[in-house]
Amino acid sequence: MQRPTLVRSMRRLGALTAVTFAVAVATAGPAAAHAEVEAEGARALDQNVALTFSAASESGSAGISKLEVILPEGITPQDITYKEGPEGWKLAPTSRGYTVSGPTLAVGEDAEHVVVVRQLPDAEELVFKTLQSYSDGRVDRWIQLEDNAEDDHGHGHGHPAPLLELKPAAPGATPVSPSPTKEPTTPAPSPDTPSGEPTPKTSAQSAEAVADDSSGDDGLPLAVPLGIGAAVIVLGGGAWWLRSRRSAAA
Repeated sequence: MQRPTLVRSMRRLGALTAVTFAVAVATAGPAAAHAEVEAEGARALDQNVALTFSAASESGSAGISKLEVILPEGITPQDITYKEGPEGWKLAPTSRGYTVSGPTLAVGEDAEHVVVVRQLPDAEELVFKTLQSYSDGRVDRWIQLEDNAEDDHGHGHGHPAPLLELKPAAPGATPVSPSPTKEPTTPAPSPDTPSGEPTPKTSAQSAEAVADDSSGDDGLPLAVPLGIGAAVIVLGGGAWWLRSRRSAAA
């Protein structure tokens, strides 16, 4: 009579084990997903450091098409040089960091790229918040800080931001000068611009025109002596005509 009871108990235990295994498999995916940054042996104030970023794919229907990295304080977009990444991907600086993007990766394929930082800041750790875009418009936001990376149930299935821990700076290490930035050039205004201000060339031409209108050591305009000569001629002709009239009348 005890054997059927034992068989039923074994069946129930087997069913419970199967359910537990299925739940574990279903929850293993999100727990394993991650976005990381690595630089072996990196120290504060190190120069020309290669950072390797990896972002796991969480989509079963779309591939990764772009990563946007938000740089921590002390690193500017001008400090970043693209080294390698997925085939066809390129780097573009942004106001807060940079993006790497290109042809969509295969579904389930993780995205990995490497950049070189001109110099790491003097810090103990660096947080690189990352936005991961898919071909279907989905965006995974790897932006949670370590203290807030757990979900509501405390299972740690959140989206923690990539974190790089640094060793203390080497003796004698000092910050280098900031990376130079390109300043936009402003073209000189033309004579027909709304401001109406003449260009230097126009001003020079005007000055030359004024110079051509003057003659003599006294700097009098050419029109003055010409006017005087014309007046003398008119007055002389008038006097001759008047004398001629008087002679004819006599």
